[in-house]
This record gives sequence, structure tokens and C-alpha cells, in this order.
Amino acid sequence: MQLAPAQLTQHLQRGLRPLYTLYGDEPLLVQEAADAIRAAARTQGYTERTVHTVSGAHFDWSAVLAAGGSLSLFADKQIVEIRIPTGKPGKDGSTALQQVAESAAGNDSTLTLVLLPRLDFATKKSAWFAALEGAGVMIEVQTVERNALPQWIAQRLAQQGQRVVAGEEGQRTLQFFADRVEGNLLAAHQEIQKLALLHPAGELRFDQVESAVLNVARYDVFKLSEAVLAGQVARVQRMLEGLQAEGEAEVLVHYTLAEDIRALKRVKDAMAGGKPLPMALREQRVWGLKEKLFERVLPRLSATALENLLHGAHVVDGIVKGLKSPGWPTDGWQALHKLALGLCLECSGKAHATRG
Repeated sequence: MQLAPAQLTQHLQRGLRPLYTLYGDEPLLVQEAADAIRAAARTQGYTERTVHTVSGAHFDWSAVLAAGGSLSLFADKQIVEIRIPTGKPGKDGSTALQQVAESAAGNDSTLTLVLLPRLDFATKKSAWFAALEGAGVMIEVQTVERNALPQWIAQRLAQQGQRVVAGEEGQRTLQFFADRVEGNLLAAHQEIQKLALLHPAGELRFDQVESAVLNVARYDVFKLSEAVLAGQVARVQRMLEGLQAEGEAEVLVHYTLAEDIRALKRVKDAMAGGKPLPMALREQRVWGLKEKLFERVLPRLSATALENLLHGAHVVDGIVKGLKSPGWPTDGWQALHKLALGLCLECSGKAHATRG
């Protein structure tokens, strides 16, 4: 059965199931959910715990299978934790996990906890995933997206008796906080805890948060792509600076921007040829959040603008590989800034303000 993270506390109050699977890309939220399950298990006599981390294709699954059937002299209930950091258990692991799921039915002496990263569509259709889902409780921990981050911060502050001041200053405080911790939820949690140590319960002013919260944001090129397509100019500039500081490869950033430009051009051309937008998007394998962004920006992107962006992507490809081009910066990161800003402004509909 599938269970939302928000339902976990109420679920645990009604009793434990013998098998839980947690998966997602937010280590903090996965850890908190796992901690809640372990705490509930301890209150019900699960006093022993073994942890098995699956590493490599030659991992010995026999130890995992044996753990479920062996109790020490000092415990009559145990937790068996299986961590699969890659999300790919392999052929032997697939068979073993199906056996784990089968043996979980009616087992009141062993609680099995399987921890996985975010899983792709194909993995969710695998036999071992279906077996785990059918035999136990499946909890998908969703990423806290940037637009939801201020509210998440406010909720976490409320849990420790703190809140930002009402009105515009409070909203500015939460936005500032979100900018400082974007993409790094574990560090965000630590910064929130720090505020509880520095200030008493009650209201927090902007200057108190500004002086206390470190810049611990972490960025990836996929989120950069979303920010560019969403036309978020300030965020794009901040993310590019962060990626450069973190040592991200220029060619990878360029590839991400260029792929978006090429995909936009192909969809636009397909629409000009008479294909409906949904069909053109499917053919270009554009889905999810990016599909919604494409639907929003394509009507405002002219064929000429896309031709210019495509030419710019070609030029920047040479610059990041050491070539020079008239009218463009010689520094790779500066050229990436120019390309990203150009696409961002087109997507936001503000490009006309920068022309001429």
C-alpha cells in the first residue's frame, strides 16, 4: 500500500506493519520517516537492529535473508534495515527482495525497513518493487520544490515555537531564507535549529534571520533548467554562480541549456508543421514539470528567437572548449551566463526590454 509521509504519524499510532519501503531524494525527510518507524518499533519491543548496505553487483544477499529468520538470545523482536543507495538491487537482489516481501506476511518478530533513493518509472514497474508494495507500506518522500520551500521553513519554525513577523517583512524573510538553503534541505534543517538556539520562541525579524542563516544552498543543472524555463532571472544568476563555485563542469551546464533550446526548437517546428503540442512534446520526451513549462513558454517564443538561441548555443559550445567568438565573452562561465540569461528573458517574455 502507498502512504503519504504526512499520514505516517497517524498510521503508526494504529500499529506497525512488518515491512516498510521508503524512497526519495531528500535524505532529511527519508531519515525522519525512518526514525519515526524505528521509534514506534522500539516502543513495541523491537530492541535489536541490523543494517545491510547493498554495495556492488556481487553483494551477498544471503546475509539479508538469514537476518530475517535469526534472533539473538537477548531479543524476541528485531528491525532488519536494507539500504540500497543506487536503487538497483540487481538480479540476485530482485529475487531476494521478493523473498523478503513474501516472508514479511504475518511476521510479528521482524520489522523490515528498505531505504531507496528516488526511483525512475521503469524501476517502479519491476517485480521486486511490486512485491514490496504488495506486502508492506510504501512511502515516497517527495522533494520540497523551491516554490514550496518558504512554507516548509515556516512550518519547521512553528514546530519550535518561532515565526516570522507578519506581512511583507515576514514574506521577505522566508524568501531570503529559502534562497540561502535551496537544494540543501538537511542544512536548512540545521539552520532552523540554530535559530532556536539563538533566539527565544516568538517572532523573528528579518535582521535576526539575515545575520544567523548561512548561505548553504546547493544547486544542480536540472534545477537550473527549470529556473531558466520559468524565466526566474535572479534565481538563474544565483544558481550559475553557485554551480561555478561548486566546481560543476562548464560542458555539462552548456549541454543542459543547449538540450532545452534544441527541444524547444524541435517542438516549435513540429507545431509549425501541423502537429498538436501534446503530440510534439511526447515525441521529444518532454514530460512532468518541464512539459508544463514548455506549454507556457512556447507561445511566446518566435522562430527567429529560437534560431538565435540555437546559434548562441553553438557559439558557447566552442567557448567552453577554448575557442573565441566575436561579441561573446572569452570566459566560459560568462558565456554561459549570457546564453542562460538570453533564454531566460525569452521565456519570461521580457526579452524585448533588453533589445535595441
